[in-house]
Amino acid sequence: MTENIPNHVGIILDGNRRWAKAQGLPTLDGHRRGMEVFKDVSLAAFDRGVSFVSAYIFSTENWKRAEEEVSYLMGLVVKAVEKHLDTYHEAGIRLVHIGSREQLDKKVLDAIDRSVEKTKANTRGTLALCFNYGGHQEIVDAVQQLIDHGETMVSKETLSRAMYAPDVPPCDLIIRTSGEQRLSGFMLWRSEYAELKFVGKHWPDFTVADLDAALQDFARRDRRVGK
Repeated sequence: MTENIPNHVGIILDGNRRWAKAQGLPTLDGHRRGMEVFKDVSLAAFDRGVSFVSAYIFSTENWKRAEEEVSYLMGLVVKAVEKHLDTYHEAGIRLVHIGSREQLDKKVLDAIDRSVEKTKANTRGTLALCFNYGGHQEIVDAVQQLIDHGETMVSKETLSRAMYAPDVPPCDLIIRTSGEQRLSGFMLWRSEYAELKFVGKHWPDFTVADLDAALQDFARRDRRVGK
């Protein structure tokens, strides 16, 4: 693996439902499979030297989906935290939440808070769970926070400090699966100079080998970053 490793890799986990349909399975099975794949891929990313991994798990737009699916996704987050929290903790990974706490029920918030509290001292890497997240909403909430604190002058620096989990740096590489070629509001504030990698596979079919290919592609790119 090359030494030119991105500091922050963002992943848009797209295609769970389409994968399930193609397999003749219920939609919910696609989400379940996708969560297991994410655990393996995220841990592999940290093994390869990535310091920050962020995952677009549930957007503010996803509330428009069928009530059964939304309810299942909420429960899946709780189950995934309970199942994999010790694995991430033992690997030295800190978990943070990026997103709005509004609308989330107590069980989900408790699971998120428990994972954040347990892993807060870990330093090997940071996993940012983008849950109930929207890029526009993040910026709106940051501006509102500054207003509430009496700020009269807004700068890039003050706005950055008001973002969700402000210590999570800009993305260097964003991977999106399922063939879609857009960000869908993911990491709007942190994607200014991100390299984009679009993969045709649905997320449940994504492998560690696909991650390695994306990292190798990133290493070959000439990043000018505004120069």
